[in-house]
Amino acid sequence: MKTDSTNFRRKLKKIPSVDELISYCMNQFKIVLPHTYLKKIINAELISIKSLIKEKKIVSNIKEKVYEVIIKKVKFENMKKLSSVINGTGIILHTGLGRAPIDKNLLLQGVNDIYPYGNLEYNIIDNKRGERNNHVNYLVNSLAKSEASLVVNNNAAAVMLALNTFAENKEVIISRGQLIEIGGSFRIPDVIKKANCTMVEVGTTNKTHLKDYKDAINENTGMIMVAHTSNYKVVGFTKSVELNDLALLAESKKIPLFVDVGSGAIINYDKFALPKEKMISEYIKMGVDIVSFSGDKLIGGPQTGILCGKKSRINKIHSNSMYRALRCDKITISILELILKSYIDENNVHNTNLTFHLLTRNRKELKKIGNKILKKINVSIIKNYDLKLVETFVQAGSGSLPTENIESIAFVFNSKKIPASALSFKFRNSKIPTIGYIKNKLFYIDLKAIPEDQINSLIKIINFV
Repeated sequence: MKTDSTNFRRKLKKIPSVDELISYCMNQFKIVLPHTYLKKIINAELISIKSLIKEKKIVSNIKEKVYEVIIKKVKFENMKKLSSVINGTGIILHTGLGRAPIDKNLLLQGVNDIYPYGNLEYNIIDNKRGERNNHVNYLVNSLAKSEASLVVNNNAAAVMLALNTFAENKEVIISRGQLIEIGGSFRIPDVIKKANCTMVEVGTTNKTHLKDYKDAINENTGMIMVAHTSNYKVVGFTKSVELNDLALLAESKKIPLFVDVGSGAIINYDKFALPKEKMISEYIKMGVDIVSFSGDKLIGGPQTGILCGKKSRINKIHSNSMYRALRCDKITISILELILKSYIDENNVHNTNLTFHLLTRNRKELKKIGNKILKKINVSIIKNYDLKLVETFVQAGSGSLPTENIESIAFVFNSKKIPASALSFKFRNSKIPTIGYIKNKLFYIDLKAIPEDQINSLIKIINFV
């Protein structure tokens, strides 16, 4: 036992010091980590190495093995965690991949417009304190045909803020058929509770009548809420109340009517051969007091939640002290302003709106891109993977246009030597991670969500795989 203990201590002395290891790593490659974190990584690895020595799993060449382990770990941690990827899933508004894709030049312009400072809350003309929402609210109001608007950091924040403003310690009436759950376990009942409101369910899962709302209204009613079922549809024996009728009821009772639209469309999508989605302006025209929707879904902008509607209602939401905790920063507002300006009119959207451009590329255009790619792929790759172009159907993603399929084109890999899961791993670990999907034991890379400026990168990756 004494000999083992002596041998263990002797081996520990061969381990380089933390300072030596830091110096070695910095000489091997450029470190872009805080010094304290680098030290933490090394200390954690050394604890693990010492355990392996004690268990006699490392018995020789200790110094070399320590350097090898540390370098491998530090290199991994030194890599950027957030990186560009090629979205071959076909889902344009992919939540895991950042939802709405934004044009690179527009992003750069948005940053340049506020570098190094910007008039975020400064009125240049009057030399007074300004309001950050003034940079975008005139655009939202003109597109949505609303009296006033407010932008916060996401639509969940918008919903929470609207609820808390009008129904704190009061009741919120909502149809049972709208008690939805979306991604990340975001549930309407939970949000209502967190906003310090009491939920009052009316109707049934499939049928709700105007009388159900009327009967539920009392002196403690703070709001009537309608939640758009953005990621599913109830079909068959159903009944819901027309918003015009609900708006008239709310107005007669002096209760705000709030509609959480979810995705939010500000143009008529069926004019572009896409599934029809009710426009925000239509909700406003129906007499809805407050409408909330996402800026990073169908709008094609950065992560935001947009509230618009009647001026008196929006002003009250703005005065809620919670707003300060939920407002957007200068980069978000700068990019959102540019995205909103891309909507020229109901029939024209500027090509700087990448989300809209990708959504409206038809199968014929995608097939042309696919054939262009095929011509530049090595013949051996095409043969080994039985690489082919096939017609596919995709969804917009993030609960937008949920039950509608959109035509697309994809590459399908059918290798008899490499299983689809291994092929997926290879592509995910490419120089630019390329994310596809597996269906019926075949690996697919769909072209719907891949912008033109990533095509050359995709060609190189396929040729290298």
